[in-house]
Formats: sequence, structure tokens, C-alpha cells
Amino acid sequence: MDAISQAPDFWEDPDKAQKLMQERGETADLIGEMEMLQTHLQDALVFVELSTEAGGDPDSEQEAARLSDVVARKLDELERLRMLSGPHDGANAIVTIKPGAGGTESQDWASMLYRMYIRYFDNKGWKVDVMDYSAGEEAGLTKAEVLVSGPWAFGLLKAESGVHRLVRISPFDSNKRRHTSFAAVTIVPEVDDDIEIEINDSDLRVDTYRASGAGGQHVNRTDSAVRLTHLPTGVVVACQAERSQHKNRDTAMKLLKSKLYERELRRREAEAAESHAAQSDVNFGSQIRSYVLHPYKQIKDLRTGVTIGNVDAVLDGDLDRLIEAFLLQEGADGEPVEDIE
Repeated sequence: MDAISQAPDFWEDPDKAQKLMQERGETADLIGEMEMLQTHLQDALVFVELSTEAGGDPDSEQEAARLSDVVARKLDELERLRMLSGPHDGANAIVTIKPGAGGTESQDWASMLYRMYIRYFDNKGWKVDVMDYSAGEEAGLTKAEVLVSGPWAFGLLKAESGVHRLVRISPFDSNKRRHTSFAAVTIVPEVDDDIEIEINDSDLRVDTYRASGAGGQHVNRTDSAVRLTHLPTGVVVACQAERSQHKNRDTAMKLLKSKLYERELRRREAEAAESHAAQSDVNFGSQIRSYVLHPYKQIKDLRTGVTIGNVDAVLDGDLDRLIEAFLLQEGADGEPVEDIE
């Protein structure tokens, strides 16, 4: 990477140059961390030897244990990063939330998921751009789509793709009966500009409308919001994040390319699975997790078997344990993960 960056024409393509320099920085950081771990292990061995020679030195043993703990924790972190080795794991993520059948009840559940993810993104320090948000007539939402920008956003959030099930006493039922609601979460990587996807103008239907949404910014002033429909596939995207119709159209086109790219990847994966006469237990859009608020409180991930009793913490954005269990199971080729109480 250093040799490539020293070429006279290196900065003629600024975007490509910046990506390589970013990759170089990440690689240098990893090398530095590995060298640090090696140093810590060597130091720990020295303290063990000092304790042995002294016939047992509590201070040396304590320092050896401390250094070993530092190495163990860092190795756990590096192991998680190793699981994020997919071709798009380092990409930004496009998150779409839609309620299932059930009207207001499911729409409210979708808005609860939206709040949960927004808090998770905030905890990670990721940037969030709301591309599309449609509020329900009585409560909740009928669709939300956000672009999440941050380190390993897609690699982490891909664990959330699927149908999420809620069981609770409905706040919309005067008889206080228990209801089951569903909402679908779709996660796709933001397509890199280097990936070329050809979209014919004749295959597009472009609709413009007045932006709306929570907060009422620039509502009912201009037809700045843009909706694109890809006629051959039926894929629909919309963007109302900017005041400019031109900017919204550019962003919507990028969203459309990302979804078409992800659609093609899924088609190829399905063909590969069929050719090997095997089907994955966790397909895109399948039920992945249950959130039970009544008669007891528990969240269970149906893929990993992990259960968490602190439902409120998860709904407040504490998703790390659930996501890490999914990533570790992927890397461990389906080995079971212990429940987390």
C-alpha cells in the first residue's frame, strides 16, 4: 500500500486514493494491535518467570494476570472483527422497517423498532440520514428507511434482517387482550460507486410529491420528494431528506441501485443453495426474533437460541449481545451459543 501510494499518479483518482489510504490506516492499526498483544504476552511471561524464581511473588503474578486479561479481551474484539470479513461488511447500511398485517398495532410495533435502532445507531456514534418516513394514521409508521453511515454498519446490522415478532397487551385494545404483531426489517449494503449497475430510463417511473414527516420541515412547499419505481422488478424507493428535488433523485437512484444489487446477490445465493440441495434455515425475511412483554418479559433470538430477560434495555438500543451472538455463530458454523440472562 505504501508503494502504491508513492506512485506519481496516485492522487489523480482522489476517491480511489482515499479508499486505499483508509484501508492502509486500518491495516496499520491492526498490525499495531497485534504487536501490542505480542508485547503484552512476552511481558506476562517475564512476570511469571520472576514469580517462579522468587518462589512465588504476588505482585508479579497479579501483573501477569492483568496483562493476560488485556490480551484476552482484545482477542475477543479481534475475533468479532474477523467475523466481519464479508465483501460488504465494511459498507454503510440501508435500513428499511415495515409493519406486517395488523393495522395500528403492527404500525406501532414498527415505530418501536425504529426507536430501538435509532438509539443503537446513536450509541455507536453512526450518522443517520432519514431517506423516507411515513407515519401511520393513528400511531406508529407505515414505512421508514434510513441510511446508516459508520464503521462496519452493514456487517453488524445484517444480523437484524428478518421478521421481528412482538407479544404484548395491546394499548389499542380496550379489552386489554394480548396481541401478536410482526414487522419486517430489511438491511442492504450501500452500493459502492465502483460497482456499475445499468438502469434504463425506460424502466423507471419517477413520481414527485411534497415532503412530509415528523417535525414538518419544508412540508407542503415544493414537490421535492422523489419516488422511483423500477418497473421490471417492482422495487420502489423514495427520498425526501433534502430540499432539492435533484438531490433527492440522486439519493433515490443510489438506494435503488443498492436494492437491485442486493436482489441480484440473493438470487445468486438462492441458485447456489438449490444446486447444492440445501436451504439455509435463516432466509432473508424469515422470523428471527421474538419480543415477549406479557405474560412474562423475554427476548429470544430464534437463530442463536440466545434469550435476554432485560427487555427494556434491548428496546432502548442495547443490541450488541444479540448481534455478536449471531456473528459468532456464523463464524463458528452454527455452534450453539449460551443463553444470556
